[in-house]
Amino acid sequence: MSHQPVNLSDVKLAVVGLGYVGLPLAVEFGKKRPVVGFDINNRRIDGLQSGFDQTLEVSEAELAEATQLSYTADRAQLGQANVYIVTVPTPIDEYKQPDLTPLVKASETIGAVLKRGDIVIYESTVYPGATEEDCVPVLERVSGLKFNVDFYAGYSPERINPGDKEHRVSTIKKVTSGSTPEVAELVDQLYKQIITAGTHKASSIRVAEAAK
Repeated sequence: MSHQPVNLSDVKLAVVGLGYVGLPLAVEFGKKRPVVGFDINNRRIDGLQSGFDQTLEVSEAELAEATQLSYTADRAQLGQANVYIVTVPTPIDEYKQPDLTPLVKASETIGAVLKRGDIVIYESTVYPGATEEDCVPVLERVSGLKFNVDFYAGYSPERINPGDKEHRVSTIKKVTSGSTPEVAELVDQLYKQIITAGTHKASSIRVAEAAK
């Protein structure tokens, strides 16, 4: 028997990876709803907790507006969430291939706290198929839960240019997707809360991965 995915009204959000993609996203959501921002870099967390973004992507005023955003480097605190958005970098290796190590590590971190009904949404730039072929098996292995029975996935490619103050996360149309039609709808509705430019719901995760 499969477990129902979480309802939109019950979403407790965590953003995993607070770089130039994750932080602006966490800030936008944090203006609207409670969000836990997670990063493994303790210095990064300390800076954000004191109201300052070292990357200067987000102004102190904007950080202050995100009144419902809290920051942590404590993996245990991630377990309070039921929807996780993964925004870790995928650097290119010497053979021009994306290095999925940060994604795999983030998936292991989430897998350790994953519960029935939870949804994991990936934003990191990957090749088509990576979410379901590379990330989901890690979630299954670490959590002992079964994909699309116990937990679900989504994908929404990030479209941010670092340092671009003109085109912000909320003003760029967002492609969304989910591992079931029901989850795809929830992921789309969730992003609609912050994306003023609107969203486009792709027919599958693989199609969304190819849309970058």
